[in-house]
Amino acid sequence: MIGAIYSRFEAAGLRIVAAKMLHLSREQAEGFYAEHKERPFFNALVSFMTSGPVMVQVLEGEDAVRKNREIMGATNPKDALAGTLRADFAASIDENAVHGSDAAASAAREIAYFFTDAELCSRTR
Repeated sequence: MIGAIYSRFEAAGLRIVAAKMLHLSREQAEGFYAEHKERPFFNALVSFMTSGPVMVQVLEGEDAVRKNREIMGATNPKDALAGTLRADFAASIDENAVHGSDAAASAAREIAYFFTDAELCSRTR
């Protein structure tokens, strides 16, 4: 599944400039999703994100946030258009296969949460 997802990013003109597989601790997951702490789904989200390994990556390219959100599809896979990642790979709204930043400011914060500047490898070719 990882390769299939990465292929779609690259086919859309996005470049993967950093990636790693992690087992998130509860503390890491709670910190990453802190903005959702008061939402009713928070505990289920944290439990899912700590239930096994996750891939985190940084995408680069023109209008990367918007392109990534189009590739991912609607948060609820039942509402996602055919051919999007969530339509094709998500098990449910709670296990919706992918996370993507909603804005450039969110992306900057989320990238810094998992990667140092030295780990980002811009690709020009």
